Amino acid sequence: MGDLNSRDGGKAGVALVTGGAGDLGRAVVARLARAGFAVAIADLDSAGAEDALRAVRALDGRGLAPCVDVADADSFTACIDRVEGELGPVTLLVNNAGLEGDVAAFSDYSADVFDRVMAVNARGVFLGTKLALSRMMPRGAGCIVNVASTSAIRGRAGLAGYVASKHAVLGLTRVAALDAAGSGVRVNAVLPGPIEGRMIRSLEEKAGGGIARAGRASRAMPEDVASGVAFLASDEARHINGEALVIDGGATVM
Repeated sequence: MGDLNSRDGGKAGVALVTGGAGDLGRAVVARLARAGFAVAIADLDSAGAEDALRAVRALDGRGLAPCVDVADADSFTACIDRVEGELGPVTLLVNNAGLEGDVAAFSDYSADVFDRVMAVNARGVFLGTKLALSRMMPRGAGCIVNVASTSAIRGRAGLAGYVASKHAVLGLTRVAALDAAGSGVRVNAVLPGPIEGRMIRSLEEKAGGGIARAGRASRAMPEDVASGVAFLASDEARHINGEALVIDGGATVM
């Protein structure tokens, strides 16, 4: 996927990052821009995406800020069409868009909230991966990195929608990797633990502080996860496919 130390805008390829206006998304966008990717910052938050794009341009990078609803197939298709029309073929897709949902006992968890979380976190990854594979595989090259969570490999009380969706992301990653094997396209996932930023603060508020007491010591910074994404997108990871890179400071070892 190119030299990750390159600063030549677009030399490393074209990256599409969903949820690129959020805390983790911005860190991924900045890391990839520094690596030489032209970066499309896809998000429903148009103002946030434009702000992230200004940061890319400050690094002398090329970019675009398309609005996208990752849960809508037509919106996602139009997004990729625009990116490829203006920046060139997408060589890297980072499926990062996600919602945390509610914190509630299983018996009290809203079915509507569950459906919305699954639509963004799981269906969005399915659609993005499907669309990217249909374009990358005929070209014989490409990389997809899905942002899952350590919630994909363990349960978390009160987070039925989030945990179920992240289990789905890991499963989709593995199935897509099998389909893409031998085509020149790789599909992997990063599994962060708690990350400093808006999402964890929202969960703290909803849970009344319990999450803060449980996870503050092992939290990552967004840049820690962005480095994992960049590694999986690099030529150094060319023989890695269908894997889950846990980035949690060792918390899941315990």
